[in-house]
Amino acid sequence: MHVERPLLLVEDNPDDEALTLRALSRNHIDRPVVTARDGVQALDWLFATGPHAGRDAGVQPALILMDLKLPRVDGLEVVRRIRADDRTRLLPVVVLTTSREQRDIRAAYAAGANGYVRKPVDFDKFTEALGLIGRYWLTLNEYPVDEMSRS
Repeated sequence: MHVERPLLLVEDNPDDEALTLRALSRNHIDRPVVTARDGVQALDWLFATGPHAGRDAGVQPALILMDLKLPRVDGLEVVRRIRADDRTRLLPVVVLTTSREQRDIRAAYAAGANGYVRKPVDFDKFTEALGLIGRYWLTLNEYPVDEMSRS
C-alpha cells in the first residue's frame, strides 16, 4: 500500500505557518502538511506518543521544516532527538528560521540538521526558497528505503 509521506512543519508562529503553507501551495507542493507548534508536539507526532499514540509511526515525514526558537523543547533538541532514534535518524531536517547567527547555524548542523535556510522577509523570495527546498528534498534527493520510511 502506498502512503504519501507528509511534510512536518514545526513552527510556533501562526503567521509564519500561514505564509509557509501558502508558499508550499504556490509551488504546487501538495503533500499533506502536519503542523506542530512546539518541540513536544513534533516529538509526540514523530514517535506516536501522547495525543498521537494511535497513529501509524511507520509513516514518517518526507521532510521536516524546523524552526529553531520553539516553546517547551527548542528546535535543536528536537533535531538531536530525531538523530538519536533509529526510527527517525535518517529523516531530512531543514532548519527554516530568521536567525543569521553563526552560532545557531553551527549548532543546527552539529545537532544533525541537513540544511539551514534563513526565512527571507520578502514573500516572493520566501516562496522561491521553499520551492527550491521542496524540489530538492521531495524530487531530486534519494532516500534509503526501509520499513520506517514508506514512500
